[in-house]
Amino acid sequence: MYSSEFCDVSYLSDSNVVFVEWKNFCKGNDYRQPLLYAIEVMRANKDCHYMADTRHGFENEEADTLWVFNEFIPLAATTGCKYIIFIIGENNNLKEELEGQSVELKKYFEVKAFFSIEEAKEFLKS
Repeated sequence: MYSSEFCDVSYLSDSNVVFVEWKNFCKGNDYRQPLLYAIEVMRANKDCHYMADTRHGFENEEADTLWVFNEFIPLAATTGCKYIIFIIGENNNLKEELEGQSVELKKYFEVKAFFSIEEAKEFLKS
C-alpha cells in the first residue's frame, strides 16, 4: 500500500482493482508517485483495473494532465487494465476535468463513473 497526505493507493482483491483515493489537492511528484505505484500494482495483478475516488482533493493541473496523457495512459495500457473507474460526488464539480481526461483514456480503456465504491464493485461483478 502507498500512503501520503495526498493519496492512498491499495489493491482491492475482491474486485481486482487498484484503488486510488485522493485526499488533498497535489501536483508534480506528489500526484505522479501514487499513479506510478498504481501501475506497479496493476502489473502485479493480471487484468487489474483502475479505480480513483475523486471526491476529495482531485483537481486539474495542466502539467500533470499532460503527464497522464504521455506517461500514465501508455503505461497503464500495457498492464491488461480494461476499465478506468472514477468515483465522483453527487454534485460533481470535476465534470470538465474528468471529461478532459476521459477523452484520452477512452482511446485505451472503458471509462465509467459512479457515485460510490459499492456501485463500481457491482458493475465489475457483472
